[in-house]
Amino acid sequence: MFKDFRLIAGRPVYIQVKDYMKHLMIKGALQGGQKLPSTRELSTLLGVSRNSVISAYEALADDGFTYAVQGQGSYVAPGAAAQAGSPDESAWILDWKTRLSSQALLAEELDIMKRGIRAVKGTISFTSIAPDESLFDLENVKRAFLERMAVEGNVLLNYGYAKGYKPLIDYLKQYMEHKGVDMRGKDMLITNGFTEGFDLVLSALGRKAGAVVCENPTHHTAIKNMKLHGFEIAGVPMERDGIHLGELKRALEAREYDCAYFVPSYHNPTGIVMSPEKRQRLMKLMAEYKVPVIEDGFNEELRYSGSHVAPLIAAAGGGNSVIYLGSFSKVLFPGLRVGWVLADQELIYYLESVKRARSIHTSTLDQSILYQYLLGGNLEKYLKRARAEYKRKYELTLACCQEHIPYASLTGDGGLHLFATFAAGFSTRELLAACREQGVIFTAGDMFYTNGQGQNTLRLGFSRVADEDILKGIEIIGRTARQLLDEEGL
Repeated sequence: MFKDFRLIAGRPVYIQVKDYMKHLMIKGALQGGQKLPSTRELSTLLGVSRNSVISAYEALADDGFTYAVQGQGSYVAPGAAAQAGSPDESAWILDWKTRLSSQALLAEELDIMKRGIRAVKGTISFTSIAPDESLFDLENVKRAFLERMAVEGNVLLNYGYAKGYKPLIDYLKQYMEHKGVDMRGKDMLITNGFTEGFDLVLSALGRKAGAVVCENPTHHTAIKNMKLHGFEIAGVPMERDGIHLGELKRALEAREYDCAYFVPSYHNPTGIVMSPEKRQRLMKLMAEYKVPVIEDGFNEELRYSGSHVAPLIAAAGGGNSVIYLGSFSKVLFPGLRVGWVLADQELIYYLESVKRARSIHTSTLDQSILYQYLLGGNLEKYLKRARAEYKRKYELTLACCQEHIPYASLTGDGGLHLFATFAAGFSTRELLAACREQGVIFTAGDMFYTNGQGQNTLRLGFSRVADEDILKGIEIIGRTARQLLDEEGL
């Protein structure tokens, strides 16, 4: 006994001793009423200071695992040791799968992360569209944390408000106003990123029609959430400047919808930016058919060229039919789980109650750090640097695709990814399997489609891929694709 104790660097020694002794008691190696080694003896056995053992014994007594007898030492408390080896008549082995809801089973079925490709070390991976952490503005984030703690201190560690941290809300309202949004009659709710915001909105919507209309393809996480909420999904094909309005009109004439979901800027997965003219026509069409719009403000800030394109909620003017979901996750730091819902103030009034019932509030600490970072003017400085780097990678990836990949079409107006479509009948799943054997992976595009199509498409995320790997990886994808196309006679 006591020979398997190993110290872990960076953790207080007395806590490690306490936890080790507690483990021995729980598994029955030390029995109730048994006398423990003296502090001097145990310090020798474990190779730690006597003061650490004294502190550990005091902590064990505080936790009710030991008791001290004056002049005799410390003993294991009667209830501390497990009855090792004795039958547990209360043990009941339950098959939890038989007790799961249909929503839980569907969530597991749609969970691509569990079934996705595990990239071994050295693999060139184009699967991620997360920001490159080497660009993260760590020093200013640290400074923002310290400055906010100096202002509000303990308050930031207590419960916050379901609606969100007011200084951040006020800042983001002004931020959205600068995007051209008419803020009259609108309000804001802070969420744990886009996904929670989307989930809250879908849960609050009535299901009169039980259906949502959206672009096809579209954001896979959105597809999962719409399915989990029981909505039927009608996907409308896209053109080079956004959703096909003619096909959308036909879909709107065919049936009713509870809402629409659109990603107008740097669309995931196609990377297309909807033209300003089409945005105006889209909003007129949605108003004509009285369908509220959920707008995903995905990657709006990663504009590499051209003028600013106002979001749909700005194109709606003084109307209140657009629900805008915002986040800096793909621009700044995904680890700060902060997003926002901007919508009609009456809707926000109810969403606040749903939010409070589900998660109480978004981390006030995260919100306050983000607020202080934004307040200090750091976003503009960071974006200038990030845009320059991502634009360089975008242009490199685009040039490599144009040189090597035998695509039928290639889209991506900026952001962090490109989307390639091959000849009809070509399988990017087969291409992925062949490339994986050569140390390269990407995201097959069929997962983004609402109707089982897209087997001939793929998405290339380049934000976290080194230049030399972009060159090498795309050359491998292109060469392998040509071989498969020749074999299949396409």
